[in-house]
Amino acid sequence: MRIALCQIPVGDDPKENLERVRDALATAPDADLAIFPEATQVRFGSGITAAAEPLDGPWVTALAEAAREHRTAVIAGVFEPAPDGRVYNTAVALDAEGASAGAYRKIHLFDAFGYRESDLIAPGDAPVVVELCGVRIGLVTCYDLRFPELARALVDRGADLLAVIASWAQGTFKEEHWVTLVRARAIENTVWTAAVDKAPDPPKAEGPTGVGRSLLVDPMGTIQADLGPFPAVRVVETDDAVTERVRRILPALAHRRPEAMG
Repeated sequence: MRIALCQIPVGDDPKENLERVRDALATAPDADLAIFPEATQVRFGSGITAAAEPLDGPWVTALAEAAREHRTAVIAGVFEPAPDGRVYNTAVALDAEGASAGAYRKIHLFDAFGYRESDLIAPGDAPVVVELCGVRIGLVTCYDLRFPELARALVDRGADLLAVIASWAQGTFKEEHWVTLVRARAIENTVWTAAVDKAPDPPKAEGPTGVGRSLLVDPMGTIQADLGPFPAVRVVETDDAVTERVRRILPALAHRRPEAMG
């Protein structure tokens, strides 16, 4: 599968962000799948409630039109209204015809490092695996990366690839955590992992998010692509034969002992 890692900047105007999506898709015409950051629709902040729409609303509809125009499947982060007045932090998956392949509502909310995501965002309640371009893809959003049980549940549900979307908060050691955790989820599950963070906010931004460093990591934990700290779009490729070879050499999934864990 050819994947475009779309490390774009995300601002406060959903229309501008949609144009950045379209521009990124135009620069990767040979990609089967384009992965965009968490909160691609609008930058994290108080404006997310006003920007939130149902998944058949105008923003996702326009995203679907862009996917269809460029014949590229898309995964991107949006906000949708929740029943309690908050919003869901949702990853949408659209096929190359623009049809919905599924949506994942972020389970683990970032109430850490002095921030409370749960003040504005309601949690999801189930892992989601979607099929795009003939590949089963497990969806992971940002803080979820710190919870290995989610990635394992996705692999148990048949995921051949983990797609991680993020708006990773900046701070002490945060970039190191990002790279380490992405590699760990790939290694422990012997699975390709494509992790896309937004391009970093400028230093003076309120609550700056994004460290960049979007990654493609193979099932042995080798970093096959690292986009660095600036806006970038890069097309990378996964290979099922690598997964098969690694799992023959390192059959850790087959060696699990759930009965011993209680």
